[in-house]
Amino acid sequence: MKKLLKTFENTMAAAAFAEAGEPETAREMLKENRKVLLALSGENDDMNAFRHALNLCKRINAALEILHVSEGKSGLLNTFKSDLHKNGVRYKYIQEEGCIKEQILNHTNKNSGPLLVVVESSEKLDINCRKAKKDLNEFWKNLKCPLVVVSDLAKA
Repeated sequence: MKKLLKTFENTMAAAAFAEAGEPETAREMLKENRKVLLALSGENDDMNAFRHALNLCKRINAALEILHVSEGKSGLLNTFKSDLHKNGVRYKYIQEEGCIKEQILNHTNKNSGPLLVVVESSEKLDINCRKAKKDLNEFWKNLKCPLVVVSDLAKA
């Protein structure tokens, strides 16, 4: 019921903006809250995954959530900020530590689910994971959205 009421309120607010001669604002208010989750380990290959996620966000008009799982801070966000701003992509940066697979599942279970998750490569997903958590197929059965694995084909 709350979701329906919120949708109705947003629709009425958008109609008011449209009547006031602000159709672009009205369209923005009616957009779905689409999100793509980009999970990064802080390694060199992160740029390929970032580019893929950025292109997806532009095509489907989604916001980008950057989940950076590594020990300590990184300059990744500074590297990506200008591209995000230049392309008009909204983003949120989340810094975590530990097993990247566990952090992805925690994030997608706690938040209103992203449309999909983009990761850089399947090998990097085992960084800092306990041996019992390394079976990729079993682990991803709990993921409630598609997983896109971006790997550098030049290395293959």
